[in-house]
Amino acid sequence: MATTTAPAAKQLTLLGFFAITASMVMAVYEYPTFATSGFSLVFFLLLGGLLWFIPVALCAAEMATVEGWEEGGVFAWVSNTLGERWGFAAISFGYLQIAIGFIPMLYFVLGALSYILNWPELNTDPITKTIGALVILWVLAFTQFGGTKYTATIAKVGFFAGILLPALILVFLAISYLASGSPLAIEISTETFIPDFTKIGTLVVFVAFILSYMGVEASATHVNEMKNPGRDYPAAMFLLMIAAICLSSIGGLSVAAVIPNSEINLSAGVVQTFEVLVTHFNSTLEWAVRIIAALLLLGVLAEIASWIVGPSRGMYVAAQKGILPKSFAKVNKNGVPVTLVISQLLITTVAIIVLTNTGGGGNMSFLIALALTVVIYLCSYFMLFLGYMHLVCKQSDKKRAFNVPGGKSFKLLIAFVGLVISILAFVVSFFPPSSLPGGADDTTYVTLLAVSFVIIFLLPFVIYAFHNKAGKSTNVSMVHIKTHNAPTNHFFIHPRARSPYHLIHNDQNKK
Repeated sequence: MATTTAPAAKQLTLLGFFAITASMVMAVYEYPTFATSGFSLVFFLLLGGLLWFIPVALCAAEMATVEGWEEGGVFAWVSNTLGERWGFAAISFGYLQIAIGFIPMLYFVLGALSYILNWPELNTDPITKTIGALVILWVLAFTQFGGTKYTATIAKVGFFAGILLPALILVFLAISYLASGSPLAIEISTETFIPDFTKIGTLVVFVAFILSYMGVEASATHVNEMKNPGRDYPAAMFLLMIAAICLSSIGGLSVAAVIPNSEINLSAGVVQTFEVLVTHFNSTLEWAVRIIAALLLLGVLAEIASWIVGPSRGMYVAAQKGILPKSFAKVNKNGVPVTLVISQLLITTVAIIVLTNTGGGGNMSFLIALALTVVIYLCSYFMLFLGYMHLVCKQSDKKRAFNVPGGKSFKLLIAFVGLVISILAFVVSFFPPSSLPGGADDTTYVTLLAVSFVIIFLLPFVIYAFHNKAGKSTNVSMVHIKTHNAPTNHFFIHPRARSPYHLIHNDQNKK
């Protein structure tokens, strides 16, 4: 079972909680995908924020504060409402979506690197791209096996130097470009604000906006540390949503304003945008674009490195309960569950090889990886919303520190809206995006996405069906991470990939 250190006083304020969750609002590698929807991206961000992000945040917070469920995360919430089989599936989908989620990030890295090195094949040739992605992935992985003492610090440096700084430069350049009266590649009007709902292909991009909001449930456990959760938590979530909408709108519109839709490269679109903006003001400053590309490269590499171990530590609760084979419960001297990490990266490796080479290595491969990440993760959210409905209807007597305001009917409405939006996002994911040329590409997109999803979806249920029901004992303690015992700079890591536990060998505790 997960254990915890002596409880700290409730100390988190509204701004304090906002600060430990704010790292999720800077998804720079998603800006080109946002840009493909033109001015409608603002509509999609508002829709996803109000009708999906807020319901997830509220439902997760109430479940996280139920007495006895405070430290178990999604596994505990779903297991205690729908049963352990579904709890294992829910946490597995969170682990598996990271395995696929690495791929768009690696594509972004290769896009930036190909520009820096003036090596186009690194971003366009499937074989070269596959080799490049695998080398980067496994080199970063081996740096984490020695322990994650400096991982959060690297994530902090990467966040400021490689994500925040380039984002600020992008905003400055975009405003200057707009002020100069230069022509825009998109039309900004009331007509273009609302997407064309009659064309399903134009709605597929909505999955990218859902992805940008995913992961907030991982911070819900910290609601237990807030001074006044009933007042401050909803306000913090609303502020977070506003920040996400503003930053993502500026980033996406900056790309859309200078790169024609048909020319946007999803892997290198941000670098494309910097190239156009910088050389627009001074054609001799191409070297500056390479420096910015290097900063972006640093930022996303740091993000990938910080995502490698965290999800496996979260998955460790299943290994400790005996659901996974005994080898998965082994932890090295540095507190890294190596077998779990390697298993996740092997899934990433297979997916990179298949998606990059079968999908052509271009925008189609990027879109399939993005959509696959979302549909896998949405399966976890289906269970979260259904579990919350069960909690409200069947376990209303359980004590909890935070209650979604409005009574039972409003609680069910919130969960129902979140579930419906999740289902809609799931369904549209399997339609070919309008940005693809059509024909054989559409067939390839649907086939690759559907087959990959079915295989990954079945994995947790097959594993659970054959696991040893007797359970296992391990020589490792799971200490829940709270604000008072979190590693330095821990909260600069995106909530989706944050480690929820310290894994400590019991023999180390005796020293």
